[in-house]
Amino acid sequence: MKQIAALLLLAATGAVAAAPGGKIDSLPPGEYTCELPGDASGPTGYPQAGEAFSIINGSTYRNAEGRGTYLLTGDVLVMTAGPKRGQSFHRISGNFLRKRDANGADTVLRCVRGRSSQG
Repeated sequence: MKQIAALLLLAATGAVAAAPGGKIDSLPPGEYTCELPGDASGPTGYPQAGEAFSIINGSTYRNAEGRGTYLLTGDVLVMTAGPKRGQSFHRISGNFLRKRDANGADTVLRCVRGRSSQG
């Protein structure tokens, strides 16, 4: 009987463990403008309109092509459904994301949250 109780306790403890990659979280609502970096002799950035998106609420985003969902674990944002499905970003700060390549390395594309999309 003690073995069964110990197994049940162990199983229950495992269900509460943190998600791989970190704590599940969400992004604050707002519009993310994405750009490639500029240089000192010209603009500070080159907007990439096709990469822009808005966080609507909870785990929902939208862009010019439609709506989708995302999962944020720790500092890794993954678009799980919708037009940006499969894309991944590294959360640098609360308002700053860096797009990741297929190997999980940061790219030069940056997305910065501006005004709220609510309203």
